[in-house]
Amino acid sequence: MVRGDIDTQGSGLISSGQSGYLVITPFKLADRNLEILVNRGWVARKHRNPASRHEGQVKGVVSLTAVVRKHENRAPFMPDSSKGSLIFTFRDVNTMSEMIGTAPVFLDAVETYPGGPVGGQTRVTLRNEHLSYMFTWYSLSLATTFMWYHRFIRGKPLM
Repeated sequence: MVRGDIDTQGSGLISSGQSGYLVITPFKLADRNLEILVNRGWVARKHRNPASRHEGQVKGVVSLTAVVRKHENRAPFMPDSSKGSLIFTFRDVNTMSEMIGTAPVFLDAVETYPGGPVGGQTRVTLRNEHLSYMFTWYSLSLATTFMWYHRFIRGKPLM
């Protein structure tokens, strides 16, 4: 269940040549007394104001598919988020949750609701290390076989 519609504007993003914001909204869980932060997705700069995107304002109980995200430390080149401002340049979960009064839990929504922010902004890239693992283990196997051969086969006299 969504508590009101207090949108916290997140890190700026560029999509299709436009700059914009990630909309971070407090959600109240229906089955317990806990409110969390949900990154609903990207909106263009002209739709920063929630009143400009009426269709995207979610009301009532919704089912949410999301990815859990951890707190992000500020990189040295990133400007620090000013205290009291609802615009953040990095994912400062602790400060966001303190300002809005939620638990320090941050989710990235996968879905895009009609007229709302564009969800699914999380990029997950896993390195494929299978080839290097294969070379490592086959090399170890070959070395072990070579040592075993020299110790037990060549070490014994042939009859």
